[in-house]
Amino acid sequence: MAASSPTPYISFANQPWLLASVLVVVTFLAYFPALNGGFVFDDNALIINNRLIHASNGLSRLWFTTEAPDYYPLTESLWWLEWRAWGENAAGYHVVNVLLHAANAVLVWMILQRLKIRGAWLAGLVFAVHPVNVATVAWISEQKNTLSMLFYLAAILLYLRFDEGGGRRWYGASLMAFLLALLSKTAVVLLPVVLLGCLWWSRGRVRWKDVLRCVPFFILSLVLGLVTVWFQDHRALAEMPVRTDSFLARLATAGWAVWFYLYKSLLPANLMVIYPKWHVDPAHWASYLPGALLVGCFLVGWRKRGTWGRPLLFGIGYFVAMLFPVLGFFDQGFYSYSLVADHWQYYAIAGPIALVVAAAAAVGRRVDQPSRTVGAVAGVAVLLMLGMATWTRAGVYATAETLWRDTLSKNSNAWMAHNNLGLVLQDSGRMSEAIEHYEQALRIEPDDAEAHNNLGLVLQGSGRMSEAIEHYEQALRIKPDFADAHNDLGTALAQTGKINEAIAHYEQALRIDPDYAEAHNNLGLVLQGLGKMSEAIAHYEQALRINSNSAEAHNNLGEALMGSGRMSEAVEHYEQALRIKPDFAEAHYNLGVALVQLGRPQEAMGHWEQALQAKPDYAEAHYNLGVALVQLGRIPEAIQHLQRALRIKPDFIPAQNALARLQAGR
Repeated sequence: MAASSPTPYISFANQPWLLASVLVVVTFLAYFPALNGGFVFDDNALIINNRLIHASNGLSRLWFTTEAPDYYPLTESLWWLEWRAWGENAAGYHVVNVLLHAANAVLVWMILQRLKIRGAWLAGLVFAVHPVNVATVAWISEQKNTLSMLFYLAAILLYLRFDEGGGRRWYGASLMAFLLALLSKTAVVLLPVVLLGCLWWSRGRVRWKDVLRCVPFFILSLVLGLVTVWFQDHRALAEMPVRTDSFLARLATAGWAVWFYLYKSLLPANLMVIYPKWHVDPAHWASYLPGALLVGCFLVGWRKRGTWGRPLLFGIGYFVAMLFPVLGFFDQGFYSYSLVADHWQYYAIAGPIALVVAAAAAVGRRVDQPSRTVGAVAGVAVLLMLGMATWTRAGVYATAETLWRDTLSKNSNAWMAHNNLGLVLQDSGRMSEAIEHYEQALRIEPDDAEAHNNLGLVLQGSGRMSEAIEHYEQALRIKPDFADAHNDLGTALAQTGKINEAIAHYEQALRIDPDYAEAHNNLGLVLQGLGKMSEAIAHYEQALRINSNSAEAHNNLGEALMGSGRMSEAVEHYEQALRIKPDFAEAHYNLGVALVQLGRPQEAMGHWEQALQAKPDYAEAHYNLGVALVQLGRIPEAIQHLQRALRIKPDFIPAQNALARLQAGR
């Protein structure tokens, strides 16, 4: 900035609302492609198909039970509300996540400014557009990051206000904000250490009074941290270890991880969802060099803490502290795929960003005007590059297919990406491609139970029943408590006539997961086929108590009720199935049959016609419609429908007889 024009700069700087608005607008511009994105990775499991999110009593269950895989009740409460606002419209979730990230960028600026760190607003801007953060902001289920970061930063800001002479209400507000942050995601457990670091930065020392004031924060960290460890061990991981390496191996790996994250924060190139999994040899001395180098940097920084070492200690110390929960000392499921992930450094990355920006600002104050101009141009260029990289990276999250294809183009051995891409291809009907990716996943990781089960589903759908059963059984050998595999194997066995074995697997699935609506529905189908109507009805009703939006369960319950002579109740469930799924051909057909028995043939014909619109090759609907047309004297139309039924199903005896009678009568 030219020396002759300081006034506009000062005027702009004195308008915090304007500076905050710029941060928000720039954030939305950088993440605009994400707003049109869909659901990726575990978004479906955590939100779209999560029964707790859908349940009317879900809020109480999220807060006061251990049903969820993790104890993040505040984040899950936000999802519970969003589900009722947006449903399966991803745009609403994306807008909320980008808005939370923009608010976090504003809070980063405000905290750095209060700590009197140079370039505070610019650091907030870099945080807003840094492409590493796309892994949090464009991924809907990572709202747990953005939400917990919001309360975490608020807790820091409130505590600093308290420390500067504010009343006790600021301290209480800070403690409450920290509790809300922990209830959003416990990755912020080291906030009390960060608070002490901020006080050391501000005063050059930490008093015993400061430590005592932080004791309640440490207690909250300990309690919620232990809760998270329990949930990880007993719910998310189900007591199955994802890493079996020794403490020394984890210690060595932690050193590598810190430098990896620092490298990505300074040079955010070749970003991916799943990085290649490292194998660090704890028996080799070189494995400990990165960690030793890190310790050496801290020692040098401490020795030079009176000069340039002070900002280095504060910036990198913050970085390492906030990374500590994800450095590998505590197990979590993602370690099965990779030991590092971009979304894990969302809290930590503000440290190196502030350090680099402050260093650049300090250099800018010492150079002459031409050099300062060159530096400003370079800074703008870097911001534009970061913003464009974020825009491009956000576009990768547009669909699950684009995300997994991008991952595999950079890490072809990411077996989980092969499995997930197979799911996408399977859902879109590209079965042969799906099989290729499932098989590739199993070549890389033969013990991937999910890939075995998914491959079984595709093979079953292709009529290769014996191969499908082999993969289901292999999935269960690897993971005996895999409820989905028990359910899917039960379906395959039922289709091959092994009814008793099918029932055993459905029942096992329900022992593992009593709230497994699909298994209740499938068990009901088998029991109905055996004529055990009351038992079948009980399972259908249980399926609907768990998931009242299951059109299939409503239709099946309608069939069972109709078979028990409860015709009016059957009609209600068919109609409910059609409210949920208007093009459900089987429900239209069944409703037509029930309406005929209730003496409402005209309505029945309307539903058979709708069944044929949804499923033109529905032989039974053609037959019933043909019979109804005969009764109305519309013989030519009746003949057409009966002939169509026989073209679809040549051995359809009732249609053959009806057509023969018509032709003989003519």
